[in-house]
Amino acid sequence: MGLRFIFMLTRNDQTVPDAAEHLRTALDLGVRHIGFKDIGRPIDQLKELNSAIKSGGATSYLEVVSLDRDSEIASARAAVDIGVDVLLGGTRVDDVLTILRGTGIQYFPFPGKITGHPSVLEGTIEEIADSAKAIVARDGVHGLDLLAYRSKEDVPALMKAVCAAVTKPVFMAGSIDTPERIGVVNQAGAAGFTIGTAALGGRYPAPAQDLPSQLAAIIRDVAVLNQALTGRAPAGPSHATHR
Repeated sequence: MGLRFIFMLTRNDQTVPDAAEHLRTALDLGVRHIGFKDIGRPIDQLKELNSAIKSGGATSYLEVVSLDRDSEIASARAAVDIGVDVLLGGTRVDDVLTILRGTGIQYFPFPGKITGHPSVLEGTIEEIADSAKAIVARDGVHGLDLLAYRSKEDVPALMKAVCAAVTKPVFMAGSIDTPERIGVVNQAGAAGFTIGTAALGGRYPAPAQDLPSQLAAIIRDVAVLNQALTGRAPAGPSHATHR
């Protein structure tokens, strides 16, 4: 399968106002896993964004950043209303599973204790790994969304512990902004990762800070890692993120 790059149309845990413009850039470069957050734009705009993602041949993701139970339930219902392919994040698994039942939406909640905004992951490595095992044991949970770089623990060790503790895929989210961090994600055995703020803010190491240059650099770096995994030559930008 290879490592999956999920481009988030978000900055500082909110969907950006010019998401539609950035989406066109991403689709033109061949990015085929694209997401947004449940806050930052009105629901009707998120529906339009989701429709455009899917019309472009990409898989759509919504990541929940709501902290209280009522808001998280509302976000899960919004995911169903919007019609996304994958719901990332959230911690109230039983409540959300009830809402998602029969919808076909894949669900990747957060393990561990999440606080604050932008979100922070609390707990020891053992506690987070135990949380991960308990969550993936539930029917209807397809994998996990781990805020590894939002933890104060040893991040590579945390990633490896969670990936080793479960048999379902783990996506790494939050503060991944260098090839080195993507390499750590890959070495941990993760299925993929999200990048939003770093690319939109021009912070990823690339020839230039504009979004096309940022995304092209990420695509290139993921292709190199996937070549090492598969022994095949790296795919071009139009294929590197179809994994």
